[in-house]
Amino acid sequence: MTKPAYDDQNVFAKILRGELPCHKIYEDDKTLAFMDIMPRGDGHALVIPKTPSRNIFDIQPQDMADVMATVQKVARAVVKAFEADGATIQQFNEPAGGQVVFHTHVHVIPRFDGVKLRPHTGDMADGDVLGEQAARIREAL
Repeated sequence: MTKPAYDDQNVFAKILRGELPCHKIYEDDKTLAFMDIMPRGDGHALVIPKTPSRNIFDIQPQDMADVMATVQKVARAVVKAFEADGATIQQFNEPAGGQVVFHTHVHVIPRFDGVKLRPHTGDMADGDVLGEQAARIREAL
């Protein structure tokens, strides 16, 4: 498979550069976690590496390890913040794999027994609601 080059104009690269806003949950020198603006469930967060990479096919192993360490922290926090029964962790690669934004990212979604994920409609969530949810998760961290 020939993979396209990393595009530094993707939405997550713009968030990292401060060109677009986000509801930040957690940040360290290697990763950033923030609310998904098109959530499939309450508390749906994203974790991204600060080092540019398109997806699993080109990310450096240490960068992926750093991302997963943050995913674990965020997963524990979203479960605590929302009193969830579990969490779904998802990571998509290339269009055929369901990837839409071409900067490596991992979805962290709190889950509840008997509650299905909302469909991905492309509709954006209310910013105030996302801000409140981000605050709950930060408090749980």
